[in-house]
Amino acid sequence: MKKTRKTAITALAFILGIVVSSQIAYSQAGGSAVPFLLISPDARASGMGETGVAIADDINAIYWNPGGLAFLDYFQNESGDKPFTQTALSFSPWLPQFNADLFYSYGTIGRFFEELDGTVAFNFIFMNLGEFTRTAEDGRVLGKFTSNEFSLGLSYGTPITNDLGIGFQLRYIRSNLAPVGQGQREAGAGNSVGFDLGLLYKPSGYELLGVRNPLSFGFNLQNVGPKITYINESDPLPTNLKIGAAWKLVKDEFNDLKIAFDFQKLLVKRDSLSADPLPLSLVTAWKNPGVEFSVGAEYWYENLFAFRAGYFTEPSRLGNRKFWNFGAGVKYDIFKIDFSFINTIEENHPLANTMRFSMLIDLK
Repeated sequence: MKKTRKTAITALAFILGIVVSSQIAYSQAGGSAVPFLLISPDARASGMGETGVAIADDINAIYWNPGGLAFLDYFQNESGDKPFTQTALSFSPWLPQFNADLFYSYGTIGRFFEELDGTVAFNFIFMNLGEFTRTAEDGRVLGKFTSNEFSLGLSYGTPITNDLGIGFQLRYIRSNLAPVGQGQREAGAGNSVGFDLGLLYKPSGYELLGVRNPLSFGFNLQNVGPKITYINESDPLPTNLKIGAAWKLVKDEFNDLKIAFDFQKLLVKRDSLSADPLPLSLVTAWKNPGVEFSVGAEYWYENLFAFRAGYFTEPSRLGNRKFWNFGAGVKYDIFKIDFSFINTIEENHPLANTMRFSMLIDLK
């Protein structure tokens, strides 16, 4: 069964290479397991150049900044009823140029509880990594197997003050990269747990250029947890630090225009042999230069139609991704539907023509 195990390992390396190079390019900066955790779930933030940590004003805050969950009690349906419940769904064919049957799907639901003075949310992420052929040592085809990764998360956000919200997420992570071989344990499967911690600051009581309370600032530390072990190798989670700011430039009866800026730093430090463990990596990772930057804008007309654009860039040692994002959204009754499209600057980029679709539903 050595051939079988080798096939599993090859598939694992191939899959990780594709996903990492496409979304994070993180293997070039050290490498990590389960990079799907860093794929932005909603088309709204994607259309704004992958920004969202300082906005986090809907249930997708569970990803961008769980501190934003603290402010969801301010949302009301048209009748003014509370508590507020919101659900979100997202789907994206991934790396369409490879034609490898990769896709990303995401769902979350959250509700504000007055007795808890905060919002509780649950989410599920599923990444399908395609189908592979399994062979025996003599070359016989033993069948096919599919690879996937998923996570289950539970979040809670509550206000510390009227201006500052804090939130956290606990997550279970499962990676199924290769199947069980006869007479051996799982060759390419791993489990882990992790947590996120977020803060959202929305200073109030002032006016700037005719707009009341236009600024917000966000912080989110994502995917902090133990390593995932595949066979005899352990890989760290993609621990990530995001900080950002958002500025509402225009807000009146018909128009709503905002811009946002995000900076993020991947906090994994490893050499060719091993990776630094937590919490050491939170310090040593800063020895690796390079920070990713994104900027985006969103314009709403009469709270019915939205248009978005953004730009993402990173240093060459982190993958040198540079691309424009464009998006649009429409709101009808309790539904918000968003779409985004990636326009890569370089030719034959793995992310070229990637489209995302997402939906928000406001419930009583």
